[in-house]
Amino acid sequence: QVQLVESGGGLVQPGGSLRLSCAASRSISSIYAMGWYRQAPGKQRELVAVIMIGDSTNYADSVKGRFTISRDNAKNTVYLQMNSLKPEDTAAYYCRADVVGVRGMNNYWGQGTQVTVSS
Repeated sequence: QVQLVESGGGLVQPGGSLRLSCAASRSISSIYAMGWYRQAPGKQRELVAVIMIGDSTNYADSVKGRFTISRDNAKNTVYLQMNSLKPEDTAAYYCRADVVGVRGMNNYWGQGTQVTVSS
């Protein structure tokens, strides 16, 4: 199992930046994938960015060129650097760990952190 704690959310003006952190309760170096997801009111949760065990990354088209996902294995932490924020980026952001288990893949979620982009 792994517990995840997100931080770094807040209120920011359009065009501003935020960095989200996701701290894990155990080593993340062997976790298959770590991802950031978001959910806006009335909408389904969607993938924002994911970083795989080999450090390959994937991004939603809506955030490409603006967001960067990274990991610090020494700190057991995954980051999401968000630049050029837009009002449509407003959502609760969740961290997820995909861990390979005996019976298949297990997903673990954090509690989320709110990001509000508004003037």
